[in-house]
Amino acid sequence: MIDHMGISPADIESARRFYDAALAPLGIAKVMEVMPEQTGGYHGIGYGTGRKPFFWLSSDRRPAAECGSRATGIHIAFTAESRAAVDAFYAAAMAQGGRDNGAPGVRPHYHPAYYGAFVIDPDGVNVEAVCHKPE
Repeated sequence: MIDHMGISPADIESARRFYDAALAPLGIAKVMEVMPEQTGGYHGIGYGTGRKPFFWLSSDRRPAAECGSRATGIHIAFTAESRAAVDAFYAAAMAQGGRDNGAPGVRPHYHPAYYGAFVIDPDGVNVEAVCHKPE
């Protein structure tokens, strides 16, 4: 199951205004915002229902050469049932030519139990596996 996905707009503040307005009639609103000092560099705005974001805007627009790929500006995260499954995803992806974009670990700036791993696939897509369960 897809847990969440994101895009990297050219202007995050313009995109914020657009999605704030466009998603409101659907009952979708900003539920989380993370700043560069929390994430190690990017500004993220998460939209969802309730407290869980499932659509993200990100300021991360690194050029393809910097990522060592044909960067797409797309992020897709898949739900994992356990932290061991996140670890296995990362190992398998790396063994198949994925590039590290964040080793398995807790990301407390999202929530205390957020355990994820990130890889760049051969086409430059930022792919993640995430488990939301505490250990």
